[in-house]
Amino acid sequence: MSWFESFVLGLVQGLTEFLPISSSAHLRLTAAFAGWHDPGAAFTAISQIGTEAAVLIYFRKDIARILSAWFRSLTDKQMCGDHDAQMGWLVIVGSIPIGVLGITLKDQIEGPFRDLRLIATTLIVMGVVLGIADRLAARDEVGGKHRAVKERKTLKDLGIRDGLIFGFCQAMALIPGVSRSGATISGGLLMGYTRESAARYSFLLAIPAVLASGAYELKDVGEGHVSWGPTIFATLVAFFVGYAVIAWFMKFITTKSFMPFVIYRVALGILLFILISAGVLSPHAGESAG
Repeated sequence: MSWFESFVLGLVQGLTEFLPISSSAHLRLTAAFAGWHDPGAAFTAISQIGTEAAVLIYFRKDIARILSAWFRSLTDKQMCGDHDAQMGWLVIVGSIPIGVLGITLKDQIEGPFRDLRLIATTLIVMGVVLGIADRLAARDEVGGKHRAVKERKTLKDLGIRDGLIFGFCQAMALIPGVSRSGATISGGLLMGYTRESAARYSFLLAIPAVLASGAYELKDVGEGHVSWGPTIFATLVAFFVGYAVIAWFMKFITTKSFMPFVIYRVALGILLFILISAGVLSPHAGESAG
């Protein structure tokens, strides 16, 4: 992997990680369209450490408060009812599905799941799901001629059942094209949570999963065409770009619809199917060399 490739892929990772359009799919597609080797699941997982570092900084006050309350709850039973302490436990509970499935499906994640036809399918299907979830949330927020505005749930209403559902939604993002934020936010909206609450828990929930996955994949750096230097460079680029994107996205979702992302996902998925059917793009582009 050249330094230019690592810069572009780091830029793509930073731009797409927090948006509901799938960063892993865009890394795969960027390489395929450019005629580069598939960067692979290991590069994707490690570069996500950069964007996750942006989450740690952006939510540093929330994370510090949750960690402090959680550690105190281990020895002080009175802290067990504290909301921040409960959030700590809920992040752990919500991380179980992706941990189990990530290990179980490791071979599929690194192989069959990177087929561009599957990515095109998940882009379209999850785009439709996000669109439905967005419309339901908008209906509750705005109401209508014969409907009153419906109050949606916040993180104070989050329990173990919903935490696990969020976790299974996040685990779906093991398939490129699904989108970690897209799946968890869609799940949250369908369960009746506000946009801001669904996104906040989505980003907090991603922290242990992304850091653990990235650390696990460190052993594979240096194998094949991906080396340490370009990987670290891409991770740094992803960090700086990702921090700017997450700050913008958290402001965006409080007042805007997800429909632009829905349209983009569906259009990109259809375009992929057209290019593959026409023979312009191979569903396994870059895989043999990557």
